[in-house]
Amino acid sequence: MATEQELQSLFDILDLDRDGKVSIHELFLSPGLSAIVSAETGISSPQQLLAMYGDGNGSISFEELKEVVKEANNLT
Repeated sequence: MATEQELQSLFDILDLDRDGKVSIHELFLSPGLSAIVSAETGISSPQQLLAMYGDGNGSISFEELKEVVKEANNLT
């Protein structure tokens, strides 16, 4: 389980280009952090996460990620 602040910190680390979105490329550049995202969302792969919850452009915003973690009951 993660707090919103912890989730924001993780998102900020993943968002390498600081555009406010995490792309599939950024997720693959950090496999360890991607594993944490998978654990918190209950979704097994970055591709599946982005296909189900992303913006259709191959990336996910913090708000979208936060909603996925909430749905998985892992946001405290």
